[in-house]
Amino acid sequence: MADNILEMKNIIKTFPGVRALDDVNFTVKRGEIHAVCGENGAGKSTLMNVLSGVYPYGDYSGDIVYNGEVCQFNGINDSEEKGIVIVHQELALVPNLSVGENIFLGNEVGSKHNIDWDATHEKAKELLNTVGLDVSPHTLIEDIGMGMRQLVEIAKALSKDVKLLILDEPTSSLNEKESKELLDLILEFQRQGISSIIISHKLNEISYVADAITIIRDGKSIETIPNQDRTVDEDRIVRGMVGREMTDRYPDRDVEIGETIFELKNWTVHDPNHTERKAVNNVDLTLRSGEIVGIAGLVGAGRTELAMSVFGRSYGENISGQIIKDGQEVELKTIREAIDNKIAYLTEDRKENGLILSESIRINTTLAKMDKVSKNQTIDFEAEKAVAEQFRKSMNVVSTSIEQQIGNLSGGNQQKILLGKWVFTDPDVLFLDEPTRGVDVGAKYEIYTIINDLVAEGKGVIMISSELPELLGMCDRIYIMNEGRFIGEMDGTEATQENIMSMIVTDAN
Repeated sequence: MADNILEMKNIIKTFPGVRALDDVNFTVKRGEIHAVCGENGAGKSTLMNVLSGVYPYGDYSGDIVYNGEVCQFNGINDSEEKGIVIVHQELALVPNLSVGENIFLGNEVGSKHNIDWDATHEKAKELLNTVGLDVSPHTLIEDIGMGMRQLVEIAKALSKDVKLLILDEPTSSLNEKESKELLDLILEFQRQGISSIIISHKLNEISYVADAITIIRDGKSIETIPNQDRTVDEDRIVRGMVGREMTDRYPDRDVEIGETIFELKNWTVHDPNHTERKAVNNVDLTLRSGEIVGIAGLVGAGRTELAMSVFGRSYGENISGQIIKDGQEVELKTIREAIDNKIAYLTEDRKENGLILSESIRINTTLAKMDKVSKNQTIDFEAEKAVAEQFRKSMNVVSTSIEQQIGNLSGGNQQKILLGKWVFTDPDVLFLDEPTRGVDVGAKYEIYTIINDLVAEGKGVIMISSELPELLGMCDRIYIMNEGRFIGEMDGTEATQENIMSMIVTDAN
């Protein structure tokens, strides 16, 4: 008889108008790494929220059997006491607290009224060493990048004596090198006896790390594929996820590239927290109509800082250099000025900076350009509804209506709404920062098609992505960035993952 650490039996979870989980069965063997795959909205995160107590007992039907015991978790603290710890895709760290404080937040060393800070930082240092993060426990979270924050979250999980670690899109903000290091860390945890559940849309990572792969489609558990010998290929997983073959990951594009529509010259940006440091250092960039230009680089290279500094100086201090659009120098001192000059920026952090999760699809879609659906400062609600419905349909957003709250949508559907929000502003130049982060293979294809449609209209796109295959599959040219500088430029037809990473490594040395 199999030694199972977890069995979830006949799990049903409904939201208003939607059955998110429909009689799902899911089993994890002790000591295994088990992947959960499916399209956005399939029910993966909902299933993990049931398991971890985010959705308490009574909010769903079915049984959770953990270590042979039927469990009824009424909150996340109940599951953590059993050794089940979840690291969500959207990290739950407090930016203005230190690394050490975050690791033991809610699990303080000493007592809540008398915290032993020396022991806190000493234990935090040990956990940071375990996850391979070379940073002081006194460092503020807001001063470290997303890759480091991911490792802090895992260190926080380890501080709770984890037995079953749940990782929801753990590498979505990481580059290839950092992702590999994190996956190897999960394998090391396995050798130490920790079981893991991993949700990821990066199918090559699933093939590399998982012993078994459970496919969820439309709220149902479809199949579990064994992968102990690591022979399951990506196409086999995709077929289970979407219920059909997908022969092409990137849509064909036949666009005539025109004249230069956007330039940066000698663009330099200083870090607002450490003004002596240049986050962006003397960058020159050109973009032509109909062109998709990629920016490759490791996390912390300055890619996001570059995009945000251009977009109405929403990042940075002591900014210098020129922005030239359609042959004329422009000053973009505010986000409104950037939008009015037909420049848009899709953030990598949709939940923090891109969308208002408590509001509806309708409100989020038109928010960045309200003057298009209003007159004399009065909103034309019928026009707003029509626009939101048009984008909901054209972007194939799975929802009950345009009045559905954004926070209740899957990550992929949220991402489509975010893209629609900026397409609605009718930009000539669109910065896309990790545009398919946490998005499944089918939804990625839809987003790529939308991007191709934009450049076919003569617009220009600058794409930032930590997924090199995405840049290689979509971009006409690729700039390579390291430590705030552009260190090279490659034609999309000639670039490879190897020569991009080689350029970065060589520059670092």
